[in-house]
Amino acid sequence: MAVLDILIYPDPRLKQTSSSVSNFDAPLRDFIADLEETMLAHPGCVGLAAPQAGRFERIVVLDVSGKPQVPNNGRLTLINPEIVHADGSAVGREGCLSVPDYTGNVARAEKIALKAFDSHGRERLYRMEGFEARAALHELDHLDGLLFLDRLVSRRNALFRRKNQGRSSAAKTGPS
Repeated sequence: MAVLDILIYPDPRLKQTSSSVSNFDAPLRDFIADLEETMLAHPGCVGLAAPQAGRFERIVVLDVSGKPQVPNNGRLTLINPEIVHADGSAVGREGCLSVPDYTGNVARAEKIALKAFDSHGRERLYRMEGFEARAALHELDHLDGLLFLDRLVSRRNALFRRKNQGRSSAAKTGPS
C-alpha cells in the first residue's frame, strides 16, 4: 500500500468528470487499498475520491465511524455510486484535502439512499443521514469535477480561511 499524492486546487484536473469502472480486479482493489491508506494518513479525513489522487474513475472510500454519535455504515468502498433518493436540506461546514486552505458552508441533502458496487462488483444499497450523507455527497461531487467551492451557499460570507494554513492543516471539520 502507498500514500498517494493529492491534487490541490486550482489544479484543472480536479474539474474532470470521471469514468465508470468496468473491471473489478486485483489492480482495482490494490488502488482502493492505496486510497484507504491515503485517507488514513490525513487525520480527520473521512472520505477520498479517486480523482483527488489523479485517477479519474468513479471510486470513493468513506468512513465516518470515527466520529462519535454519528450514524454510519462503517468503512465503505463506493464504485460507480448513484444517488437514488435524497431528502431534506441542511447547511454545514466542509473542508477538503484538495482545498487545504479553506472551509465553507454548503447545503446538502440530510438523508440519501445510494447504490454502488463494492470492490468485488457486488451492488449494494446504503441509506445515509446527517454527516455520513454530507460526506458521501461531497465525495461524489469529486467524481463529477465539482468541489465544495462550487456549492457554497454564498460567495460573500460562506468561505473561511483555515487558521492553520497549508497542506499540513488538512485535518478538517467535514468531508475531504
